[in-house]
Order: sequence, then structure tokens, then C-alpha cells
Amino acid sequence: MNSNSINKCVFCEIISGNIKARKLYETEHSIAILDAFPLKDGHSLIISKSHKPKIQDLSLIEKRDIFDTLYFLTDKIEKSMNCNSSLVGIHNGKDAGQEIPHFHIHVIPIAESDEKISIHSLFDKRDTQGSDLDEQWGKISKEIQRS
Repeated sequence: MNSNSINKCVFCEIISGNIKARKLYETEHSIAILDAFPLKDGHSLIISKSHKPKIQDLSLIEKRDIFDTLYFLTDKIEKSMNCNSSLVGIHNGKDAGQEIPHFHIHVIPIAESDEKISIHSLFDKRDTQGSDLDEQWGKISKEIQRS
């Protein structure tokens, strides 16, 4: 890595070719690579080519491209890893656990013999008892109506 890339985004450096990666697929707005620190064999990342941290920062064209890539690759990744399932994950912002502030999607193949992971198992405890579902529904519905 050259001295100009020390403070740059690692994904931007991969996209520009300054950092080597095991590229799987590329489109106009996305690139798919094997994760350099995989959780399971075949763990892949689909990365936006534009440096934007969250899904809502992407243009409609970029989102369509990235999710078309997700749709295309998920089956290929599962088949090549002899799996029938995969965990598809997005950390949408720093507070959600996003370590690199550049939009990306994890595709992690899960084999039948693997321990099953539910979204609820990713949290130590619930921050809510769900008792205010009507209030939450009202707030979100009101925000949707503003758009």
C-alpha cells in the first residue's frame, strides 16, 4: 500500500485497484469480492462503487444495481459452497456495527450442518419489550406519509 492510501477507505482502495482483492463480479455500480476475514467459507461482500455509508445515501440506480448483484450472486455462492442457505447482512451505519463507513452487503453461505443463526441471537438482550408497538407504528407511519 502506498503512503497516499493510508487514510483512505479500504473499499475505495480495492475499487481503485490499489489494494488487491479476490474479485468475484463487477458491474457499473458494484463490486463483489471474497471477504478477507471470512466468518465462513465463501463469505463475500458486495460493495457500492461510490463512497456512501448508508443505503439511503445511494441513488436509486445504484441500489438497483447492488441488489441485482446480490440476487445474481447469492445462488452462485450457495451452490459453489454446497449450501442451501445464506445469511445476507447489512450494517447500515456506525451504530449498527458498520466497521467501514462504505455501503456493503455480506453474503455468508450457511450449510445444513452449521449452527443456525437467527437475527435475535445477534443481540445480548432486547432493548424493548414491544409494549409500545402502536406508538412505534404511529411514528413510522407518520414519517412514511411525509414522503
